[in-house]
Amino acid sequence: MSIPSWRDWLFSVKAFIAAIMALFIALSLDLPRPYWAMAAVYVVANPLAGATSSKGLYRALGTFVGASASVVLIPLFVNAPELLSVVVALWTGTLLFISMLDRTSRSYVFMLAGYTLPLIALPTVGSPETIFDVALARSEEIIIGITCASVVSAIVFPSSVGTVLGSRIGSWLDDAGTWADEILRGEGATPATPLKRQKLASDVTGLDLVISQLRYDAGSRDIVRHSRELRGRLLMLLPLFSSLADRLHALTAGGKPLPQELVAVLNDVADWIGQGGRSKADDGADTLSEKIEELQHNDIDLGWDDLVRSSALDRLKEIVDLWQDCLTLRDQIISGQQVGTWRPAFRHRDVVGHIRHYDYGLLAFSAGTAVVGIAVACFFWINSGWMDGAGFVSMAAVACSFFAALDRPAPFITSMFIWCAVSLVIACVYIFGILPFISDFEMLVLVFAPPFLVMGLLIPRPQTNMLAMLLAVNGASFIALQDRYTADFASFTNSAIAALAGVGFALVWTLLTRPFGAELAAWRLVRAGWVDLAETAAGIRHADHERLSGRILDRLGQLVPRLAGIQDRELKKVDGFADVRLGFNVLMLQKERSQLMPAAAASVSQVLIGVSDFYRSKLKAKRALEPSDELRVSIDHSLEAVAQEKRHAGRASLDALVGLRRALFPHAEPPASWRPPLSDTTQPLPMAAE
Repeated sequence: MSIPSWRDWLFSVKAFIAAIMALFIALSLDLPRPYWAMAAVYVVANPLAGATSSKGLYRALGTFVGASASVVLIPLFVNAPELLSVVVALWTGTLLFISMLDRTSRSYVFMLAGYTLPLIALPTVGSPETIFDVALARSEEIIIGITCASVVSAIVFPSSVGTVLGSRIGSWLDDAGTWADEILRGEGATPATPLKRQKLASDVTGLDLVISQLRYDAGSRDIVRHSRELRGRLLMLLPLFSSLADRLHALTAGGKPLPQELVAVLNDVADWIGQGGRSKADDGADTLSEKIEELQHNDIDLGWDDLVRSSALDRLKEIVDLWQDCLTLRDQIISGQQVGTWRPAFRHRDVVGHIRHYDYGLLAFSAGTAVVGIAVACFFWINSGWMDGAGFVSMAAVACSFFAALDRPAPFITSMFIWCAVSLVIACVYIFGILPFISDFEMLVLVFAPPFLVMGLLIPRPQTNMLAMLLAVNGASFIALQDRYTADFASFTNSAIAALAGVGFALVWTLLTRPFGAELAAWRLVRAGWVDLAETAAGIRHADHERLSGRILDRLGQLVPRLAGIQDRELKKVDGFADVRLGFNVLMLQKERSQLMPAAAASVSQVLIGVSDFYRSKLKAKRALEPSDELRVSIDHSLEAVAQEKRHAGRASLDALVGLRRALFPHAEPPASWRPPLSDTTQPLPMAAE
């Protein structure tokens, strides 16, 4: 582990100052559980000021919703414990499901509101008349904690979310620039996209959480729209890189050399894009675009290689425009500049927006197991008559909720169990070995400083964030500091057993109900993509490029992290970008076939039927299959039919068919029966398909 940086020390000191402030205020106001205020600071603490503010706001809202539900539901169901158990379980599970549908920081509102109900309500079932006072006190104490955390984070050397976003964008551009350089210089021009390159899609989708926090950062609010525009363009670049690599591979198949004028332009673009995050948004992009357009106008034949070359030039032009947009937006984001008159260079189609893919079935199953688990824990508590059973159920609800969105939550719940046990040991030492000798608040600060400062150093690090937060939050909660010393060993032991038993129950329950890993989720993502493509080809879903590409790329971003940790050979063969390209081409054919002559339109319809049947056969077989020769022959016949169209008609369809053939049959020989059309042609192919 590396030595903590000064930024880590700064964050740790700020978090500790905020925690001590919250504890002092709560003690001064004589609140019943002042330690909740201290624990709340470490729950929302983040090195970034905007992230702290957003999580603080969402924690306040979630606490208010959960506390309000407690006040309403406890009086209604306190005399029917079994029914109350079902209500608590359904409330927690339903809000957990909603939280998993929101991938921004806002999801914390729903998850917190879900498990706040059992935390507040269940300990009061023996004295329901106190529910309002308990709910109010918890709300007050948590609001004190998040207010202190937000104020200290915003005032004392604040760190901007925009700065972190700019750093991540630069890192992504470096990786993308390396891939582009390999493609443009011929080293990475292969039909399949390596897994390490597909990972770029998951890196882009990971920007969602950072972008959602920008509006809470005082210095970054003006760049929210620009950040979303940039995210869409970064996603659009990826299938275009994949498409260009495919076209260049086709042009050089069999050792054929590329034309020197094309090589020169490719090298010029590589010199610019290959710099990655060091690339400059300047007039060089216009010069490159002019060179590409000149090659397009000189390329007027319609032989197979000519079509592929024209398609490659179109993709190259789109890449140059998109890269220029990305650099311009990056510069404006880093500077915090809001430019309302910004005009994008890439205007050929809408960029990928906010369309997402959700596996509702799997999310509902995850939430459902939490519902049943919480209900079972409640029934065990009721039937056993356990005095501290409320703590058992509450910790089970928290553990089930925290990790429900993961494919394999059991290892994380195991870590939670271990670090809860460690925090209980620390709390025991403090309660019975240190606090009896503390007589004033200043001494309390001194004895709290060593462990909490060390835990604060670990929170900014992704690999230790969870364990550090668990230690800090549980340590503050289990010490349960009051305005006077009233510790009782028997009471502490019973509470500790209940807490560990709750987490242990959640672990056992998860192992029983969710024994599968990432393979199931990965295959469901792959099959969802096949359904999308089958229905799009059949004409059931042909809304627009944005919706289809958004779903496919979002699925790819979810799939790549799972592929990295599984051994399924069939899944590792998946090239998500090929499906994106195929989807674009299918949509273009659906759009353009009405403009074709009857014979050409009929041939395109036959191709689309074949594509739909191919993906339906994969769904039926529940595994990847190779497309049939009949489909390839159908595409070749359609190419000939569409090529006989008049001068401008069918050009987009012709390009889409070329892209479709390359996506489905990347290793196939060029069409044996290909004949150039009789009509003269002087216009380049439109920027349409992939």
